[in-house]
Amino acid sequence: MFKYLEPPEVEEAKVSNVKIGEIEDMEKDSGKIIKFGNKPVIVVRKADGEYVAFAGVCTHLDCIVQYRNDLEQIYCACHNGRYDLNGRNVSGPPPAPLEKYGIAIKNNEVIVFVEKT
Repeated sequence: MFKYLEPPEVEEAKVSNVKIGEIEDMEKDSGKIIKFGNKPVIVVRKADGEYVAFAGVCTHLDCIVQYRNDLEQIYCACHNGRYDLNGRNVSGPPPAPLEKYGIAIKNNEVIVFVEKT
């Protein structure tokens, strides 16, 4: 009877890439959080138009990060952690850089993908 009350274990579907829209859909010098499977990913379009993407959680205590164009950095409001636009931790308590995701442009569409290490 108890087996009936427990949901069956189902393996989560693996996501290898996510289309986030056309190049012009995101303004320069802005950022947004997207869902990559069940994980948040931050996508930043730099002032020069280049796209970058990183894991969307701070390496300190897993708070969601955000892009601050006034600082030109990725920022964690929980404990004032900061990352540069290469994902490197540059101030505050984060002990490690953000995991990097790849960006591809295909047929004017922006695609975020898992980078092979």
